[in-house]
Amino acid sequence: FDTGSSNLWVPSVFCSSPACRNHNRFNPAESSTFLSTNDTLFIAYGTGSMTGVLGYDIVNVAGINVRNQIFGLAETEPGDFFYYTPFDGILGLAFPSIASSGATPVFDNMMMENLVDRDLFSVYLSRDSQGGSFVLFGGIDPYYTTRGISWIPLSAETYWQITMESVSINGAPVACSSGCQAIVDTGTTLLAVPIRAFRTLMRRLGASSSGEISCEAANHLPSLIFHIHGKDFPVPPRAYVLRSNGYCTLGLQGMDTPTEEGELWILGDIFIREYYVIFDRANNKVGLSQLP
Repeated sequence: FDTGSSNLWVPSVFCSSPACRNHNRFNPAESSTFLSTNDTLFIAYGTGSMTGVLGYDIVNVAGINVRNQIFGLAETEPGDFFYYTPFDGILGLAFPSIASSGATPVFDNMMMENLVDRDLFSVYLSRDSQGGSFVLFGGIDPYYTTRGISWIPLSAETYWQITMESVSINGAPVACSSGCQAIVDTGTTLLAVPIRAFRTLMRRLGASSSGEISCEAANHLPSLIFHIHGKDFPVPPRAYVLRSNGYCTLGLQGMDTPTEEGELWILGDIFIREYYVIFDRANNKVGLSQLP
């Protein structure tokens, strides 16, 4: 479930890439409701790509039957990124304006077919690997909003893009000091930061240029404070320090992705795990509720 893309696609039986062969593959010949097209699909992600053809079928999402849903049948998935991913395909939850080949996203059809109570969905990502994460279509779970919800208007109806005022450490601005853009993206694992800001943050946090830091030093790092729509949204070091086999690295990556509105930050899973996030299509807002 990727809020940073808008297309639905799955591997097809016609795909011979290694990334398809070790995942579940869709066989259109076994579906009496499948409709084929001659339209092709190509999507490039930051870490992989796919090509295929488009078709229509009933898509069942947790008991919600979406009829006449257009989706991609992957015929190539080059490289090894998708080979190692646990998921078979991607269900995009961003806006139709960025959908490849003009395909209508799944949630747009859910709204048009009146399959959800409200034109919004919400995401909870657990902080450990024990499970419990969920996407809730059409509702907000009050259990996760006891600290209130901060509503942030979108600055573009493409990705779930918002305006950020600055990023600070220990009360002092360190990046995005003149304002910048950010997208809330479940499809990005880390915090993706413009390269100039990334270098500044690595230096201020005492990490190497690649993000490595001693685990002892990591125990004393400050929170990163994201200032958005007049409020502070902290991400503590326990969230952005990645520990593995006695080594520590910072969960940030340098990546320049400029937009018409300014430099772009990607608030990926490291940020999202600290908040219950509501993606409101009815009002074009993102709601953030800090988790305990």
